[in-house]
Amino acid sequence: MRLLHTMLRVGDLDKSIAFYTDILGMKLLRRSDNEEYQYTLAFVGYGDESDSTVLELTYNWGQSDYDMGSAFGHIAIGVDDIYTVCDEISKAGGDVYRAPGPVKGGSTVIAFVRDPDGYAIELIESKG
Repeated sequence: MRLLHTMLRVGDLDKSIAFYTDILGMKLLRRSDNEEYQYTLAFVGYGDESDSTVLELTYNWGQSDYDMGSAFGHIAIGVDDIYTVCDEISKAGGDVYRAPGPVKGGSTVIAFVRDPDGYAIELIESKG
């Protein structure tokens, strides 16, 4: 078994695709419309779905916002140079709402950003 994808409902699919591809550097792997049930799926990720876990962005036509609830926490992405990545995200208009620094009670360097729908993304600096 392996983890295939995580699905996020989004209010503006093009804006979300731009965030994940232009700002976070993922690739748009595939996109499909379902006319009958009025939704569009877009799969983004850093590698092919055959061997990488990806994100499924789901746009339900006509639905622009969702109740975020309190159960979902965040998506985590490993990065090599967290300070440079956060600087680039900020310069591109992204929301770095927790600047890079050690995790509370530890030494791992983390930061948090938000996507256009408000989903939290934890950046974790990879150890050399």
